[in-house]
Parts: sequence; C-alpha cells; structure tokens
Amino acid sequence: MRNLAQFLCMFVTLLFLPAAAEAKVQVSIDLSTQTMNVQASNGESYSWPISSARAGYVTPRGVYSAKSLQAMHYSKKYHNSPMPHSIFFRGGYAIHGTYATAALGRPASHGCVRISPAHAAKLYSLVRAEGATISISGSPPPSRHFASETHRHQRNHPHYAKSYQGAPSPVMSYAPTQHHVATGIFGAIMGE
Repeated sequence: MRNLAQFLCMFVTLLFLPAAAEAKVQVSIDLSTQTMNVQASNGESYSWPISSARAGYVTPRGVYSAKSLQAMHYSKKYHNSPMPHSIFFRGGYAIHGTYATAALGRPASHGCVRISPAHAAKLYSLVRAEGATISISGSPPPSRHFASETHRHQRNHPHYAKSYQGAPSPVMSYAPTQHHVATGIFGAIMGE
C-alpha cells in the first residue's frame, strides 16, 4: 500500500509539473478601451492605459507569444526613436515604453502597443521570467491625436533628444500620407 501511495504521489507530481513549468504571463490588450490587463502566474495583476495604432496604421489583432525582448531598442524606421523595454510579438510589432505618456489612453502609435516606461519595465521583468501569451482584441476608437503633440512632449526626454539630433522635422516625418496609409500594415516591420 505504501508503494502505491508513493507511486500515486509521484504520478500526480509529474502530471502537474509541465503545467507549472509552462506558466506564462497573460497579457490582454483591448483596443476598444485602450487598456492592457496583465495577469502573472504568481497572482499579480495590473491594468494599464495603452496607445495603439492611430489612423492610417494597424495594431495586429490575435494571440501571440513574446518572440524577443530588448531592454532598449531604437527604431530603425522612425528616426532612431527609443523603445524602452521592448517585447516583440510579431515581426517589428512590440509592446514598449513611451516617453509620450500624455498620449496614453488613445491611439497614437505606428502600430506598436505603447505603455508608460515604469509599466514597460515591470511587464518586461515578468515576461523575461515567465514568457507571455499576448492577446489583442477589439476595434480601436477613432484617432484624433496628431503626431506633433506626441513629439512635442517626447523631444524633451533625454533619450529622445539624443537620438533625434539632425533628423527632419517630426511633424513632417510622422504625419501620415497616402503612401503610409497604403503600406501602414507593413509600416511597423522595423519597429515603431
């Protein structure tokens, strides 16, 4: 009887061990409300405002896993713009911190999902430890925010100011054009 009890205990342990090893952070992004809900396997949970793609750009919907993490990424496509604590989930699309925190809660990006730098650091730490399942759903509200507002705030941040020197005017370079609208789905391939 004792051997049977030990066998059953070992069997139950092995049965549940893979589930514990596969624990992942659950990241649910609702484009309709511009919010992100995070549930870690240790019970921690958070709800944060985000900025997704503005008019003329797309944030992809679906279920993804974290493909790569970079503590500090600089966008090759958009004037070397800083993307702190980037979690790439599909090609050049990432969840990352933004210094344009005044735009959080409404569409403002080129397709990436932006959150505050502090929230990005926390999420990055959780995902690095556990991995993540990222679910993006909903339809974004109409975008009424212009890029020049974002860049007016962003240029005051030291990381942005350093990387921005010598680049063309942000209003002209970030304003969507017919060309960008037509290729917007591919516009974030190199990072926002």
